[in-house]
Amino acid sequence: MKTTIPTVKGTRDFYPEEMAVRAWLLGKIRKVSEMYGYQEYEGPFLERLDLYAAKSGEELVNKQSYVFEDRGGDRITLRPELTPSLARMVAQRQNELAFPARWWMFGPFWRYERPQKGRTREFFQWNIDMLGANTPECDAEMIAIAVSLFRELGLPADKVRIAVNSRKLLNDELAALGMPEDLRKEVIHIIDRRDKLPPKDWEDYVLGTGITTGQMQGIYIMLKDEQLWQKSEELRRVFAVLDQMGMSEYVEFDPGVIRGLDYYTGVVFEAQARAGGRAIFGGGHYDNLISAVGGNQLPATGFAMGDVMITVLLKEYGLIPDLQLVPADVFITAFDEDSLADSFALSAELRAAGLKVVVYPEAVKLQKQLKFADRMGIRFVVIAGPDERAAGQVTVKDLLSRTQETVDRASAASAIRKMLAQAAPV
Repeated sequence: MKTTIPTVKGTRDFYPEEMAVRAWLLGKIRKVSEMYGYQEYEGPFLERLDLYAAKSGEELVNKQSYVFEDRGGDRITLRPELTPSLARMVAQRQNELAFPARWWMFGPFWRYERPQKGRTREFFQWNIDMLGANTPECDAEMIAIAVSLFRELGLPADKVRIAVNSRKLLNDELAALGMPEDLRKEVIHIIDRRDKLPPKDWEDYVLGTGITTGQMQGIYIMLKDEQLWQKSEELRRVFAVLDQMGMSEYVEFDPGVIRGLDYYTGVVFEAQARAGGRAIFGGGHYDNLISAVGGNQLPATGFAMGDVMITVLLKEYGLIPDLQLVPADVFITAFDEDSLADSFALSAELRAAGLKVVVYPEAVKLQKQLKFADRMGIRFVVIAGPDERAAGQVTVKDLLSRTQETVDRASAASAIRKMLAQAAPV
């Protein structure tokens, strides 16, 4: 037996059935994005590495990005995320855009990670951002968009949650523990790694930074304080808006949610599956990224959701519908070689009338063609043999009801549309 060349590790093949799921998910994302008035955009798949180097964090750039040198000597990366690209695009046309700008996209990304369930090296991602407005209500809208998608997908609040925190609040609490500013940034990264290390290793890691035992105890107290959010005006306003919108059941304060990317400056949030705590998406408020890539200071908020984990969860909960993979409305047979060209001519007539049409491309036994149509799920078959052609007619066969009807060729399209309407599920 011949062996096939395997796919690149961490990538996926999208056969029609997987592609149907991806297209269905994109349709839901598009519906929710447009429901809130966001406009679709796209950025390049390739970027200069220095766009990410000082903005996304050392781990993403040095350990997870696919980096190469092009023929001109520039260091290039396949985009591992989109927010820096978005910031660059906004900075380039900042004087021409109307703010607040509401943008969304869905496209491919690449990260050199250890492939596992819910995580691949090549993935598709929904990015949605509001740029140019600076209130907690903007952050609340972002979270509301996520809740709307969960509801659109049929994910109830007892299956998923959105954990919310504030980088400003965290920074203030660390300052109150007597930590200097240069140490706080490192501690924030350490807190973000809390779930990635055994408790003893994590504690040794924290104390190794020069933090005192008393400060360590203060961090533990902070991370267990479920009422800490009440010290933050921005969080109080975020939760108040979501409560007014009827979305509070999905949202919880979590002082341990940090988000590892360096550019976040305010409210941060992360969606998680309640069973197992698996992350679904993350995002937050960022004030300085546009100015960091050459633009003027411009506040923004947004999040990104990959397609892999959300699809895993939807499959686990049985929330992906039975997606019909029917490629066409009607199938046209090839009666014989002499009539093959006429079959293609008939297909052009029906497509011009708005129907989706498949033509069998060779003259083989009719039974083989009918079996093919049945396997593809195409219910209506058009047969134009010598007698039909001589009379200017076609025969339309219903493979499900096993009935057939002969109609004038000129009215075939309207007859088929009527049959399709009668066959459509209620």
